[in-house]
Formats: sequence, C-alpha cells, structure tokens
Amino acid sequence: MKAAPGDRITVASTHVGEPVRDGEILEVHGTDGEPPFLVRWSDDGHESLVFPGPDAHVHHAQPDAAQG
Repeated sequence: MKAAPGDRITVASTHVGEPVRDGEILEVHGTDGEPPFLVRWSDDGHESLVFPGPDAHVHHAQPDAAQG
C-alpha cells in the first residue's frame, strides 16, 4: 500500500454497527510511499500514526486540473 500526503484513507469497521473511519494522510514515514502514515481522522480531528491492515484503502488525491 502506497500513499502521499493529501491522499485519504478509509478503514472498515471490525464490528457490526461501528462506522467506517476516514482520514487525511498528512505524512508518509515509510520508504517510497509505504506505511506508516500520519493520519488526521475526520470524525474527531485526532492525529495518529497508522500501520494499515487489509481492511484499509487509500484513495489517491486527484491532481488539480488547473495546475499544469
């Protein structure tokens, strides 16, 4: 799993009825875009270092079409 600052990460809940967590990747601490990632979670604004498991998915930020 590779990411860059500005990408988003979602983590599926592990228990029935729990919400999916979503956050913005602020920093990438691994080599060549690999984890761990510093993430700011959208539900509470908390920042944490994340070592994503198989229930996590990275959504890559779209490049700004106005830049170019």
